[in-house]
Amino acid sequence: MSKLRFPRHILHVDQFDRSQVDRLFAHARAMRSIAAMPGEGRLRGRILATLFFEPSTRTRLSFESAMLRLGGQVISAESADITSSAVKGETIEDTVRIVESYADAIVIRHPQGGITDAAAAVASVPILNAGDGAREHPTQALLDLFTISEELDRIDNLTITLAGDLRYGRAPRSLAMLLTQTDGCHIILTAPQGIEMAEDVVATLEAAGVQYEIEPDMVIAAAQSDVVYVTRVQKERFPSEDAYQQARGSYHFTDLHLAAMKPDSIVMHPLPRVDEIAAAVDADPRAAYFRQARYGVYIRMALLDILLGSGGGMVA
Repeated sequence: MSKLRFPRHILHVDQFDRSQVDRLFAHARAMRSIAAMPGEGRLRGRILATLFFEPSTRTRLSFESAMLRLGGQVISAESADITSSAVKGETIEDTVRIVESYADAIVIRHPQGGITDAAAAVASVPILNAGDGAREHPTQALLDLFTISEELDRIDNLTITLAGDLRYGRAPRSLAMLLTQTDGCHIILTAPQGIEMAEDVVATLEAAGVQYEIEPDMVIAAAQSDVVYVTRVQKERFPSEDAYQQARGSYHFTDLHLAAMKPDSIVMHPLPRVDEIAAAVDADPRAAYFRQARYGVYIRMALLDILLGSGGGMVA
């Protein structure tokens, strides 16, 4: 079977072209069957280290579940900001040099943007960015686009609304940039004043020729959309309490928005949810956000299998 070369580290969404995305998704579909076969052992003897300097439920457990389902093992530093030698002043470079002695790949989440690039610069094992500040979350973007593919059976010629905190939310930033690898995508940007999509992402969309528009009314946006991607307003990213309070609660996705949506559209959310999607929405079959979390295991299984199990190549 043919192989497609793959990045050594997973740091940014712009590392992926369309052929890599398509083949990764095919690999993730194969992982779905492997996940249902305990003891498959494709990565038996391999160890994944997870270093999380920020709180996480889904991303950390998703990566760890993915590794375990592939037969590998996990060592973890949860709340590494207070439990690791970073408290003593150790740099991320020194941390990585130590941890790579214990593990075959390292997943890092950190509140400071660019930290995973610094880690990769000195690492002899693959580094996977699980979120660096307000910059990027590449595996989230990949699982988000995979969710769209699985739910709607395509990733091209879609209208996708990105709603909520677009300036500080690394998930919508990353997804917007990954959508440059699709054809005929139309993006609607729906955000409260002050947390609109950042200029660097807009410039990326424009350079790639992706059509986008700004629509502050989420009902109008939802009525046009195949996907409504809702995000929370992230208090931890705001420069001040006043700025956060001004934006908080600006948008609430409710039955009103569902009623406006197409019958075959979907609602997504990277989670955790606070109050931006009403709990009543959960019962609607268009609410895809819990299925979205499950798809994340398959994508991360595929990434780990490619990085650690096939010599850096991707098997079709």
